[in-house]
Amino acid sequence: MNRSTDRPVENAHQAGDVRPCDEFAVIRDLFAPLTRGDPGAFDLTDDAALINVPDGQELVVTADAMSAGTHFRIEDPPDLIGRKLLRVNLSDLAGKGATPVSYLLTCAWPEDITRSWIERFVGGLALDQTQYEIHVIGGDTISTHGPMSLSLTAFGYVKKGKMLLRSGAGPGDVLYISGTIGDAGLGLKLLTGELDCRNDQYKDVLIDRYQLPQPRTQLGPKLLDLATACLDVSDGLVADAGHMAAASGLGLRIELEKVPFCHAARAVMTDPVSLLGAGDDYELLFAMPPDRQDQVQQISAALNIALTPIGQAIEGEGVEVVDARGNPVAIEQAGYRHF
Repeated sequence: MNRSTDRPVENAHQAGDVRPCDEFAVIRDLFAPLTRGDPGAFDLTDDAALINVPDGQELVVTADAMSAGTHFRIEDPPDLIGRKLLRVNLSDLAGKGATPVSYLLTCAWPEDITRSWIERFVGGLALDQTQYEIHVIGGDTISTHGPMSLSLTAFGYVKKGKMLLRSGAGPGDVLYISGTIGDAGLGLKLLTGELDCRNDQYKDVLIDRYQLPQPRTQLGPKLLDLATACLDVSDGLVADAGHMAAASGLGLRIELEKVPFCHAARAVMTDPVSLLGAGDDYELLFAMPPDRQDQVQQISAALNIALTPIGQAIEGEGVEVVDARGNPVAIEQAGYRHF
């Protein structure tokens, strides 16, 4: 994956393309093909869509928004912006144990947006639609005087009565995290110049993790009958663990020495504690009774995804992070706050 600094910024002023976009032509030519022939999308010619829910299934709905300058950099490649927008929503579905089905997309374009920019954005969506077997069924496009704003609402199916919740963890449950933590936070710092790294391979790995999350869509459904509580980590490990603790009415203890960091992160990080609140990880945090740990390892091997026990649920409230000796570790920033 190329780093964003290797690609040109593409907007009306810098690309030399000042042709105005025709809204209906863009919808017809670029977005309608993304419906993949779903009859409930009506080829995007209506102002509503139909979703048929199979017997024995329930519909899971989630929505996330991203704005330029806050959730992505306007100079990032348009295709990666589109893919990240879709993937952060897929991560929410994964955290519920749901299988992706379809989505709605709302785009507030700045006045100088070009058709070529939108084409690349749609190209990214099309690529991930194939990978994750999901398609668009509707949405809206508007113009804005402010920064670009993108919103996506994703739908998924889950077995009736089986959706994973943040609540449900019990004292003694083992706390697991998928993948690794902190990569995306370091990637953002590399992009903004807050962090320097002379190893191009490490830079590529960390920047890719920021620009292109890896939603655990295969893992979530496999946890339906095993996990007592689950959520995706988007705002930061400690912050999101706090949501689980509050919803479950107990405390969570995280052992710092057990938190998994990738090789590239270990090579460039200066303070592992700060990565616990960096955000943009899009990994799954889940609680599991101790007697189910063998099943967790079987899932890990089958999916080739690291699933690491990092702590446990305890009596009390909130989240505490401890070092190898069990001493409390001070956390200055638990995670990202939207306002």
